[in-house]
Formats: sequence, C-alpha cells, structure tokens
Amino acid sequence: MKVDWKPGTLIYPLPAVLISCGKEPSEYNLITVSWVGTICTNPPMCYISVRPERHSYELLKRDMEFVINLTTQEMAYATDWCGVNSGKDHHKFEEMQLTPEKASVVCAPILKESPLNIECRVKEVMALGSHDMFIAEVVNVQADDKYLDPVTGAFDMERANLLVYAHGKYYELGAFIGKFGWSVQKKK
Repeated sequence: MKVDWKPGTLIYPLPAVLISCGKEPSEYNLITVSWVGTICTNPPMCYISVRPERHSYELLKRDMEFVINLTTQEMAYATDWCGVNSGKDHHKFEEMQLTPEKASVVCAPILKESPLNIECRVKEVMALGSHDMFIAEVVNVQADDKYLDPVTGAFDMERANLLVYAHGKYYELGAFIGKFGWSVQKKK
C-alpha cells in the first residue's frame, strides 16, 4: 500500500560535489552541493542550486563562474565538513588540506584532489524559493588521467570511487550493472 507524504525533494541519489568559487586565493571557497545536474548536451549545460544566505552565493553571483569538483569516498569527510562550515569563518582549502589549482578557462580554482573538474560559466540565475538556480554552460572539463581507460580514454567512475548523497546520508556508488542500451542490444 502506498502512503501519501508531503511534497519534498526525494530524487536520489545525487552527486555530492564541492563547488569551488572566487577569483583570488584570499577569497577561494568551497561549498558542498547536491542540488546539481545536467540540463543540456549541446551546448553542454548544468546547474547548481544554492541558498542566497550561503557565503559562496555572493561570490557565485559576482563572478558568474564556478567549478564542479566531483568527490570520492576518500574525500567524504572534507565534503561533509565543507557543507556544514561557512567560508566566512573558515579557509576551507587550508583547513581540509585541499589544493586549489588554476583552472584552464574560468577564474575559480579547480580542486586538485577531485578526479573530475567541470569548469562552468553562469548564463542565468533563477530565484526559485529556498534556493537560486545557477544555470551554466560547461566551458572545460579536466579529468585526472589515472581514472581514464587506457584504450577508450573514457572516465572510469567505478575506479574513481565517487561519492553520492541520498536523503541526508553519503554513499559510495554501487557495482556496474550495464551500459546505456544494454537491455536492447542485439545478441551475437
């Protein structure tokens, strides 16, 4: 039997990412976000949703650039810590012993420890209620070559041990069960 619940955000799991922002090393910040996703393939676009009262919000709104840094199981503690502590009170890179590095296209830094960095330029900010959605074009992607398949060049998510978020909890991704289209693939 199904039971009605009040409306809520129960679309899970979601990536647990660290968003890096700021133009100068003295203002670099990290914010943990799970309200993140793909919007379009061509041009490649994504979004993040951030509460206006968050410290990073003003940096994001001012610079209109950010980097989505995927996180790993090894980064779980830092990912959580950066989500519950404010950049106005903490220098998150330093305190979590994380390394900001120069991005290729945007001013915001990439996170060296991340297996994949997605550089983004904001096209539009939509006020939605508790969060504002930053709709952005992906202008560059950097991948750690240790996670690239030597034959295909594809990013190996299973080897990267990516971190996901589901209803207040962090999880590792499960085992690979099939690729897109495998259910209708012709048998040889």
